[in-house]
Amino acid sequence: MKILVTGNGGREHALAWKFAQSPSVEIVYLAPGNAGSGLDAGLENVAIDVMDFEGQIEFALENEIDLTMIGPEAPLVAGVVDQFQAAGLVCFGPSMAAAQLEGSKIFTKDFLQKYSIPTAKYGSFDSPEAALSYLKTIALPIVLKADGLAAGKGVVIAQTLEEAETTVREMMQENSFGSAGQRVVIEEFLAGEEASFIVIADGKVAIPFATSQDHKAIYDGDKGPNTGGMGAYSPAPVVTDEIHAKVMEQVIEPTLAGMAEEGHPYVGFLYAGLMIDEDDNVNVIEFNCRFGDPETQPIMMRLKDNLADLCLSAIGGTLEGQSLNFEENTAIAVVMASEGYPGDYKTGFEISGIEHADQLGKVFHAGTKTVDGKLVTAGGRVLGVTAMGASVSEAQSAAYKMIDQIHFDGATYRHDIGYRAIEREISVVDT
Repeated sequence: MKILVTGNGGREHALAWKFAQSPSVEIVYLAPGNAGSGLDAGLENVAIDVMDFEGQIEFALENEIDLTMIGPEAPLVAGVVDQFQAAGLVCFGPSMAAAQLEGSKIFTKDFLQKYSIPTAKYGSFDSPEAALSYLKTIALPIVLKADGLAAGKGVVIAQTLEEAETTVREMMQENSFGSAGQRVVIEEFLAGEEASFIVIADGKVAIPFATSQDHKAIYDGDKGPNTGGMGAYSPAPVVTDEIHAKVMEQVIEPTLAGMAEEGHPYVGFLYAGLMIDEDDNVNVIEFNCRFGDPETQPIMMRLKDNLADLCLSAIGGTLEGQSLNFEENTAIAVVMASEGYPGDYKTGFEISGIEHADQLGKVFHAGTKTVDGKLVTAGGRVLGVTAMGASVSEAQSAAYKMIDQIHFDGATYRHDIGYRAIEREISVVDT
């Protein structure tokens, strides 16, 4: 089997790495991939941009690709799956219509309300004046979201009314998030603990992957601005068996039924970003129409099953009765980023030590490239340093030992990935 994965991030590197472990897979191409995916056995980069659908389709036809997986959200929202299918190619991911669950936060909030899926109270606006007026009716802190795609950074939690008003003006009048911020969602703040709940769906049936938890804020203790993700771990102990069942019943199943009712059956990965409060109530914060990044890295490290067969089953509508199997150990991914991220940052710094770190786990590349035979930084999030352990503490220790082996100028990373789960481990021991 020949597989094409589109994208150049850590998510795509991890998915391709997992595909390549299948004995039925001959080769995995990445378009365009990154320096790390170009070095792994069984993987090969091809110089096709992630938004060059025509080029990808031509490559898939010429090379008799059996399965194409779309990694990032932008091409999914732009309808790449529809175009592949129109060309007679097998492509994994939601249709353009179904991908609205990520492409428009207003669509999602209206959908959640229509199908009685728990979420925060909200208002949606395409007028700055109306948005500014609504701010005065909602309690602090206030959550503001750009309607469109903003690379995981289009959410601001304003602690004061002044900050909320400034954010609205920046989004809607100063175009701080480009066209994504022309419309905004303003919603009540939900207290609790976040978790990532990712399933694979065939339009009617959804099978959950192992739970995970992301760390979006740039600094330790979940401080500072949101990023695309500074680390993640799996499983997430906040998702108990009872909460797991509740999420499937109250969120995932009605979402699939609702999308089918809307005429947009959902096939692909569906990521529900959840807020779980102290009473174990679950609310949907957001939907993503693809695997999370960096959640992909620890989940793929733990997945025992054949990913290619799983995707083909979803496309064929035959997930009924299947289940997924995972290593019992915990996996943690710590993102090493460029200094200045998620704001302005410099690139082109040489990276060393990955070969030593890979002896302790797996380093998935994101913002890297090869220049004159040297591995250098080429993005905000550079590496996803991923390790496993019998406990969260053990996995965390292993990941940071790997980081100690890696160097590039300006490297920045959080030092507390997995801290919530470790606090739970400590409390269990203490009792």
